[in-house]
Amino acid sequence: MISSDTIFALSSGVLPAGVAVLRLSGPGSFDAARVLAGDLPQARRAVLRTIRSPDGLVIDQAFVLLFPAPNSFTGEDCVEFQLHGSRAVIAAVYEELERLGLRLAEAGEFSRRAFENGKLDLVEVEGLADLIAAETEMQRRLAVEQSLGGQSALYNQWAERLTRARALIEAELDFADEDDVPGSVSDGVWSDMADLLLELREHIAAARAGEVIRDGYKVVIAGPPNAGKSSLLNALAKRDVAIVTEIAGTTRDILHVDIDLDGYLVRFFDTAGLRSTDDRVELEGVRRALTAIEQADLILHLEEIDSEPQQSMPLGMPNVLRIGTKVDSHGASSAYDLCISSRTGEGLEALRAHLLATLQQLWSGSLVPNRLRHSRHLKEASNFLEEALNGSELDVRAESLRAAASSLGRITGHVDVEQLLDIIFSQFCIGK
Repeated sequence: MISSDTIFALSSGVLPAGVAVLRLSGPGSFDAARVLAGDLPQARRAVLRTIRSPDGLVIDQAFVLLFPAPNSFTGEDCVEFQLHGSRAVIAAVYEELERLGLRLAEAGEFSRRAFENGKLDLVEVEGLADLIAAETEMQRRLAVEQSLGGQSALYNQWAERLTRARALIEAELDFADEDDVPGSVSDGVWSDMADLLLELREHIAAARAGEVIRDGYKVVIAGPPNAGKSSLLNALAKRDVAIVTEIAGTTRDILHVDIDLDGYLVRFFDTAGLRSTDDRVELEGVRRALTAIEQADLILHLEEIDSEPQQSMPLGMPNVLRIGTKVDSHGASSAYDLCISSRTGEGLEALRAHLLATLQQLWSGSLVPNRLRHSRHLKEASNFLEEALNGSELDVRAESLRAAASSLGRITGHVDVEQLLDIIFSQFCIGK
């Protein structure tokens, strides 16, 4: 699919900058570059050129690179100008490109064209977006697996196994009288399909890890007033995020800070003290705290050591780590999972180590789905495959396999029903 118009946009960072990369894509890219830069260089060879307006006015000097179709990011003719990162320079080049009939690209349009021209599939496009937005090492690693096609290769392999199994069954149904189609072929495919169902379920079960790596591990700091919640948040952030006083109920709203913990994004939330109150504002803070607790991956339930026990947490909450605070004043107590002092830092390293160990158990670096869209289609494929395995009519079971393969194909954007015929003809020589 080749677009009729030519687009341009700044592909580098916010101006001003030392260098600004301006990208053109479309059938008019080379002609526009020729007008601005004169003689064009060889493909993929950076050459310094003077950038001029059509009336000869010098705009800037820039490196010019050409990427002929189809061997470019978008699959179209592409040009890159490496200009000085001045707002005035970029504005002047923009103006000349618009005069030549080019238009400013819409958000994500270069990647959209790469997808439409078969240079990237949907998973790779999403991985590229995640790679650009990555803030931690683990986010980068997960995004690289997606953007370089590792996850797509896994889904394509599964779809191919489903299609091949269906081809074998279709061959037995439709061409059982042919000599080169072995009988009872379908009996040999269901064992592989059972194995595939287990692989799918294991992969789906790992979706939570992908969400945590991409969106962050949510840790809620909860407990009664004056338990040291805001002090702990400030100590973990190593800066004053929350106001700390001895007045009960100081924290009324939810405060949060994001921390990079050895490459993992951990999101800490400081909440209002949990207690009964007639103060309407504090009561709203308690309500918000309880909502945050319900959505947390881990709850740090803080209590001052040797304080009067209070039932402040909802009963039966999972993933709760009981922490005794102000250990420097009261000494350690075996009644808690950890004892800490936000003032001296005692116990904070043990808390970080516990969090890191938990995160490392969640994700070992393997391929995992990290978007709701992926998980939804994977569950659809799993359900269809289960129907095929539990069915009785061979033609209905074959249709379930087709639906499972289509669900996988929707993840990458590659749903090709014609490949079924290719497998049948190549493997069984039907029509000889």
